[in-house]
Amino acid sequence: MLIPEKPMEGAGEPPAIGEVKARHEERLLSLPGVISVGIGLGPDGTPVIIVGLDSMRASTIQEIPEELDGYPVQVEMIGTIRAL
Repeated sequence: MLIPEKPMEGAGEPPAIGEVKARHEERLLSLPGVISVGIGLGPDGTPVIIVGLDSMRASTIQEIPEELDGYPVQVEMIGTIRAL
């Protein structure tokens, strides 16, 4: 599924969601239990940044902002990722 990005046309335009993800990804991945950062669609069909956790850690969830540069952040429990 392709997620539409907002174009960077003028100084007043918000950044594209891919740029926002890239800007914050390293910091988010450094939080305990964060195993992924992605882009998806929220329940209403708007673009969101998805932060995947190995387990629901209250201390980590408190450190994840509700939005990044105007885009909502959705936290999901993904579980441990294992190589096949």
